[in-house]
Amino acid sequence: MIENLIKQYQLTAHPEGGYYKETYRSAANIPQAALPEQFSGARSISTAIYFLLLKDLFSAFHRIKSDECWHFYEGDSLHVHVLHINGEYEIIKLGRDSVKGEVYQATVPAGAWFASESKGEYSFVGCTVAPGFDFNDFELAFVDKLKTDYPENTTLIERLCRQ
Repeated sequence: MIENLIKQYQLTAHPEGGYYKETYRSAANIPQAALPEQFSGARSISTAIYFLLLKDLFSAFHRIKSDECWHFYEGDSLHVHVLHINGEYEIIKLGRDSVKGEVYQATVPAGAWFASESKGEYSFVGCTVAPGFDFNDFELAFVDKLKTDYPENTTLIERLCRQ
């Protein structure tokens, strides 16, 4: 099943962990002058990807400058751990079991640190970003800095950071 997903959707390794494929990038752009100051240039109006995370892998803590809407497609529940700018911790449970608090879609706000992990063999999800994703807006967390900023989440940070 997993190899079929990778092949069928032409997924490749993602720098933060897992596999992905960009499926949409709007042809229209938002000029830099119309964007908030955190953006260094024009951005696509929106982008979308498929994202596959396997058991024993994780998407390391990172942040981007845009809102990111997650969509659950198939497989096992995916937990998205969010460290908000105001210091609050939130866990988003993507999946199909509403009794367990799972949802089919949820949004991580711009600037929040987040990491994700599959709660089973695999989780196949999608992400839509607006303004569109640009690797210039991507920042991978450093464990020591994140622990200083969110000391109450030290164990989680140590488990879900790569550097």
